[in-house]
Amino acid sequence: MIVEIDQKSGFCFGVLNAIGKAEATLDVEDVLYSLGHIVHNELEVKRLQAIGLRTISHEEFFKLKDCKVLIRAHGEPPSTYQYALQNNISLIDATCPVVLKLQQRVRMAAETMRSENGQVVIFGHQGHAEVTGLVGQTHNGAIVVEHSDDLKKIDPSRPVVVFSQTTKSVDEFKKLTTNIKNISQSGRVEAHDTICRQVSNRVLYLQKFAVRFEVIIFVGGLRSSNAQVLFDVCKQFNGHSYFVSSPEDLQSSWFSGIETVGVCGATSTPQWLMEKVAERIKEF
Repeated sequence: MIVEIDQKSGFCFGVLNAIGKAEATLDVEDVLYSLGHIVHNELEVKRLQAIGLRTISHEEFFKLKDCKVLIRAHGEPPSTYQYALQNNISLIDATCPVVLKLQQRVRMAAETMRSENGQVVIFGHQGHAEVTGLVGQTHNGAIVVEHSDDLKKIDPSRPVVVFSQTTKSVDEFKKLTTNIKNISQSGRVEAHDTICRQVSNRVLYLQKFAVRFEVIIFVGGLRSSNAQVLFDVCKQFNGHSYFVSSPEDLQSSWFSGIETVGVCGATSTPQWLMEKVAERIKEF
């Protein structure tokens, strides 16, 4: 059986940067706190925990003083930085440059919209770390929408500027902005496609990758928004696509009579995990 790992899958720059900063800090420190999971992959988190990374919640963060805390690639709202400054917390800031630029754009748009009685809309998942950071740039005034039912949150009589969480689907963003324009009564809807091209370009590549094999094994974390988007692409182009988080999730029945298997993953999937999954497949 031929098992091929997709060489374009795996960590994006933002995740690589965050993990690199964590590892560099832990080379000289016994403990480093990470505000939320550094990456939405459970096994990679466990690997880093073994060398001293400690994942904390926001509730725990706002009780800390005199320590070092990593800001992961998803970014944080201004309140996090304010608390750190007031409580002698040294921040290792690994906010992805793409997210950081988006935060700045959202903050500027919010200032403009306040002066024009407008609304900032963010296409994203409510409660997702990146979205929370973006909403924080607007003094928590932004409207988060993900589905068509959420459009009722928007006042159609007022101007709207729309941004997207960086890991959402380009097609879904286009559909959403079209729907917003259709309901708008002000005639002022400004849409900014702020989806990361490292993610969207993988969609096109995975479409071609998925059809090359009889079976596709997609490796991703259950918490990862990006993993679900990319797995859905695989499933659309190859009905024999299966989602696993570890080698233990593999089922021998998937490979009965199969000669070719493609292994791929999300921007939050480590290369070493895809390699372990591939090795396990070869044992069937």
